[in-house]
Amino acid sequence: EAMIDAGKVLPKFLKRLAAEPDVAMVPLMIDSSHFEVIEKGLKVLQGKSIVNSISLKDGEEAFKQATRIKELGAMPVIMAFDEEGQADDFKRKTEICQRAYNILTKDLEFPPENIIFDPVVLTIGTGIEEHNNYAADFIGSIRWIRQNLPHAKVNAGVSNVSFAFRGNNYLREVINSVFLHHCEKAGLNMAIIHPGKIIPYNQIPAELLTAVEDLVLNNRQDATD
Repeated sequence: EAMIDAGKVLPKFLKRLAAEPDVAMVPLMIDSSHFEVIEKGLKVLQGKSIVNSISLKDGEEAFKQATRIKELGAMPVIMAFDEEGQADDFKRKTEICQRAYNILTKDLEFPPENIIFDPVVLTIGTGIEEHNNYAADFIGSIRWIRQNLPHAKVNAGVSNVSFAFRGNNYLREVINSVFLHHCEKAGLNMAIIHPGKIIPYNQIPAELLTAVEDLVLNNRQDATD
């Protein structure tokens, strides 16, 4: 990746995709750590695309990139980061999302229906007590955003939640599936997932389902065990 001139390659790649009818008919998400690359990509895209992502990590001035994203007809994913770092609990997630929403809708006159929040999925089951409520806090933040920030959408990078169990693929799939189920119930609009590795909630064995729900919802202190 570091050997590629992304500013040249990305627009060329997107133009090729635009010639494929089955691909061109769905929204695309542009992802780059360099905003000038994102701009070049958006300029050659048709329809409404998604930008992943912007945040308050570098302060409110840098956050004005949202205005340029709006001019180019796209929707930004807003990560729950600010100058102090990523949001790790319910209070921080909701505070950062509220602050970002106010800046976008009031200061930058950004359409609220074009805002996608990502309150940051963090890993549970690490053996560190402070991490036990990460999934429950994320689920709670979805519900809060949908109730308190009108028209805004919520996205989740689902598989991050089970990263502590890497190597045990089946268990990870079950944890991801249970977590996604509860996120959907809370009002999640979209998710980054591998659809083929999501197990229908009602097909998970009852004993395993209880154990995983205890972990995801932090129902008991020994849930990781």
